[in-house]
Amino acid sequence: MRKIRKGDQVVVLSGRDKGRRGTVIRVIDDEYVVVENVNMVKKHQRPNPQLNRPGGIIEKEMPLPICKVAIWNPSTKKADRIGFRTLADGKKVRVFKSTGEMLET
Repeated sequence: MRKIRKGDQVVVLSGRDKGRRGTVIRVIDDEYVVVENVNMVKKHQRPNPQLNRPGGIIEKEMPLPICKVAIWNPSTKKADRIGFRTLADGKKVRVFKSTGEMLET
């Protein structure tokens, strides 16, 4: 079970985009995440008529190491760490370390 999943709200902890919030678009191999509108780069793209793709300079999100992001806790309005707890019915859930409350998933 992953601590950060697709669709989670995260905060960037360090680097050029420190402090920016966004939604996780994709998790890559438990090491990298792609966050919406964070770590944007300009890419020079060649046209590809077979895919009906024009050429030019496009902006796209690049992956960030998962250690550079933390999940956003809406109750404390801060970045928070994630832990796991097993419920009475045997279901494993994610909880915030600071408050102990469950994530909505």
